[in-house]
Amino acid sequence: MRHLLFASPLVLALAACGLNGTDRDEGGKQAGGSASQSAQASTADSLLSHDPTGNAPLDPALADDKPRPTMQAQVVLDRLGFTPGVVDGAMGMSTRNAIKGFQQANDIAESGELDEATKRVLGQWSNIPATRVVTIPADFAAGPFYETPDEPEDQARMPGLVYESLDEKLAERFHTTVAVLKELNLAGSPSTSPLVTPTPTPSASSAGFTPKPGPASFFRAGQQIRVPNVGADRIDPASVKDANWLATLRMLGVGSEQPKADKIVVDKSSGTLLAYDTAGKLIAAYTATMGSTNDPLPLGNWKILGKAFNPPFAYNPDLFWDAKASDEKAKLPPGPNGPVGVVWIDLSKEHYGIHGTPNPETIGRAESHGCVRLTNWDAARLAQMVSGSTKVSFVA
Repeated sequence: MRHLLFASPLVLALAACGLNGTDRDEGGKQAGGSASQSAQASTADSLLSHDPTGNAPLDPALADDKPRPTMQAQVVLDRLGFTPGVVDGAMGMSTRNAIKGFQQANDIAESGELDEATKRVLGQWSNIPATRVVTIPADFAAGPFYETPDEPEDQARMPGLVYESLDEKLAERFHTTVAVLKELNLAGSPSTSPLVTPTPTPSASSAGFTPKPGPASFFRAGQQIRVPNVGADRIDPASVKDANWLATLRMLGVGSEQPKADKIVVDKSSGTLLAYDTAGKLIAAYTATMGSTNDPLPLGNWKILGKAFNPPFAYNPDLFWDAKASDEKAKLPPGPNGPVGVVWIDLSKEHYGIHGTPNPETIGRAESHGCVRLTNWDAARLAQMVSGSTKVSFVA
């Protein structure tokens, strides 16, 4: 199985995984190499961040519409690689982990809080607002969008495990949740009617199976919306040889320039994945989901054997303790809503790896089948940071 991770197409047979630097210059999850992926790449760039150069003041026209201090800190931390999971303006576990990572990297006492010392250092990015306004490109909004079936046999008949709605796709592009996007864009109370009544994506038959369109979206093409101001999203197309992976990075708002990791440490006690450079300096910190009672995290030192971008998934019920007796083997198509999301980083521990997820809001809160699960955007970043020479340690 492992040697196949260096070939294409790739099929993963995983026992442990379930179904279930800031950009200072002004300037993907359509997996599987679909035609729409290439078409969307050009318009996706219109969603890029546009920051003041250096310490230049922010153009007043680009200022936030109201103070959002916690979200502003999350946005800066996300840009620097100390990611708060989803950017939601809430001081939760993932945000505290991000703050601790930033504090460690900057020799600040690790309180996990936005204390005065931490705010002082973060203050150099005070000209980065918490949100920005973007216009939804027509190609970005075009889909296709299909409901993800519950059963593996039905998932295997899908043309791709794509986003269920434009809302979900936008949330992932801006490292947040649909609920946060709606809150940022409702004119009144949460009971306000949706801004639009969109038309569901038409279904397309595949092998006699008709996918069900996803739910109606709150947002529409051409609409101006306020989003979390995530950045560090500039991409050098010449540095990414895989066109499908290039489109995925664009769809995820993940830049192509990432620091190189000499070592990564998955820490069970803190629920984090930490990346260090050759000098031993912490360069990234992600909250992660790792292991369960039935499939505990395999402690020890491991090697990285390969990386698979936008991988399909070979579902084998014999390898899952919670599989149904009626389940059969199935090859699931690629897609951001697939079991391992947009990337699989293969480890020398058989059937174990580091990968993305279709459910970013559950990271750090739900159990896995033993693997290390990150948000798709964090997994995409990490995949560009590691290589076969990167050391991997799983510690208690």
